[in-house]
Amino acid sequence: MDVSKLLGLLAGTLAQLDTDMSIASRLCRACVEILGAQSGALTVATPSGERMVVSTSGGMSAQIEDLQEVLGEGPGQLALREARVVVTRIDGATADSFPIYSQMVASLSGPVTVYAVPMRVGERVVGVLSLYVTAGRLSRELEDVQFLADAVGAALLGDLESLDWSDRARIHQATGMVTAQLRIPPPDALAVLRAHAFARSSTLQGVADEVLERRMAFTHDDITVDENERTEDP
Repeated sequence: MDVSKLLGLLAGTLAQLDTDMSIASRLCRACVEILGAQSGALTVATPSGERMVVSTSGGMSAQIEDLQEVLGEGPGQLALREARVVVTRIDGATADSFPIYSQMVASLSGPVTVYAVPMRVGERVVGVLSLYVTAGRLSRELEDVQFLADAVGAALLGDLESLDWSDRARIHQATGMVTAQLRIPPPDALAVLRAHAFARSSTLQGVADEVLERRMAFTHDDITVDENERTEDP
């Protein structure tokens, strides 16, 4: 591993990208280009230990990251939780580690290899770099990939204030509302939101928005959803 060369490649690639893009978006796209992936995503760890997507490079990555958010399973989730690189080949066969995720990703993208690499700063895992390769493998060895992921993590850690945390805040607000409506713990309320997102083929953010806008409400007595298009104040 030539550290100087990798850092030079990162700096040079960033310089060629549109400076109007956020630093997270530029770092994500730079990693995709340098490492020979077809698509990628950056997620950071929230104070509560969850993961928030801060950038995707487009293509399949946004849809796949939404799936992980809704299902609560996938290589990115595992890489963050266990602080290790997770490589998963998805080709239509059921994967023991992520059965539902693998089936749904295969239907979206066809065969793809997912590399989920924890971004480490010292002893702390600050997020995950996910890379999606539709044919072959990454253009660099995992040692180089890990170094680049750590460098990107350090860059993001120094720029956390510039990240948009509003989507995650709305999910937490919606979780709080469901917690109050059903009188259940927050983890169970989040599971309810995820279940409805899955059933409706929606995103977790989309369901959270419906709850916050009072278009979806949960009742404790019958644990059903009352959906109505209310425009008046509750």
